[in-house]
Amino acid sequence: MRILAIQNCPIEGFGSYADRLSAEGAAAETIHPHRGDPLPAAYCWDAILVGGTPISVYETDRHLFLREESAFLAEAVARRVACLGICGGAQLLAQLLGARVGPNPGKEIGGHDVRLTHAGATDPLFRGFPATFPVFHWHGDTFEIPAGGALLAQGEACRNQAFRVGRVVGLQFHLETRHTEAQDWAREYAQELARFGKSPGSVVDECATSEPERERLATALIRNFLETLATG
Repeated sequence: MRILAIQNCPIEGFGSYADRLSAEGAAAETIHPHRGDPLPAAYCWDAILVGGTPISVYETDRHLFLREESAFLAEAVARRVACLGICGGAQLLAQLLGARVGPNPGKEIGGHDVRLTHAGATDPLFRGFPATFPVFHWHGDTFEIPAGGALLAQGEACRNQAFRVGRVVGLQFHLETRHTEAQDWAREYAQELARFGKSPGSVVDECATSEPERERLATALIRNFLETLATG
């Protein structure tokens, strides 16, 4: 498997997803366009993971690397390369598929539950998942579902939590984030957290509390993802 992981922020990596890919013998090659890494040819990959960023993806006119990345992903989608977007990565994929991305009525930061829709419960990516499961959030924007796409998971404070369009899947939530990474985010985004009215300790505790279950689900998701690649 030739898998590319696009990291769009220095402290927002792929956590347990990257570990699980490596354990399954499908280690991803990680690039960092935000710091000037060149984008390779889109046709070279079986799958692409697109990571999050604190930059709003509709501000591509102010960020050259996001413009270039959007063009790269558009070519990958046209070539039917499987794409899995996480948080801001999901928003970027939704946007290039023609869906609106904009501010959610409120931010989601910390531990929440999401629930599978009927489409999600029958989607191969979520095989073996419970109807409702814990996730970690840190976002203020949301995506609409692209035309022809399916809503796979939904939440309370932010309805659209996962979508699929063909071989493109976007996840607004994090299963892969560990409490040690949440600590880094709480330090880096301390001002945003203060405006939200939550303490760093409470956010890290919420991440730690659900971490064992999220690790289990992250393992299942990556295995399911690799199986869908193997079966086309």
